[in-house]
Amino acid sequence: MDIRIKRAYDDPAANDGTRVLVDRIWPRGVAKADLALDDWNKDVAPSTELRKWYAHDVAKFDEFAARYGKELDSVAGRAALSSLKATVTGQRLTLVTATKDVEHSQAAVLAQLLGA
Repeated sequence: MDIRIKRAYDDPAANDGTRVLVDRIWPRGVAKADLALDDWNKDVAPSTELRKWYAHDVAKFDEFAARYGKELDSVAGRAALSSLKATVTGQRLTLVTATKDVEHSQAAVLAQLLGA
């Protein structure tokens, strides 16, 4: 499966494949119709506590990725990942996130886990 990451503020493209928002909170200032989503999987997003602890501090990214991986390895996390995989139709999955730095985001961690 080809997994891509795209910001919620970027225009959808015809070749995005299945588009899933992987944030717990809806992106500010974006209308639902503008995102052209196939799904919004809040359950696969990091917990509020972990998200607030991380605060997109790149210095904490490795620790964030490890903690997030542990969350996804729980019963609820595995169910959320299964649900995410089940929504994919075709060969491409685009993980949509509102974060500015997609390389240091939960979407990057998810892409790595799903691609492994």
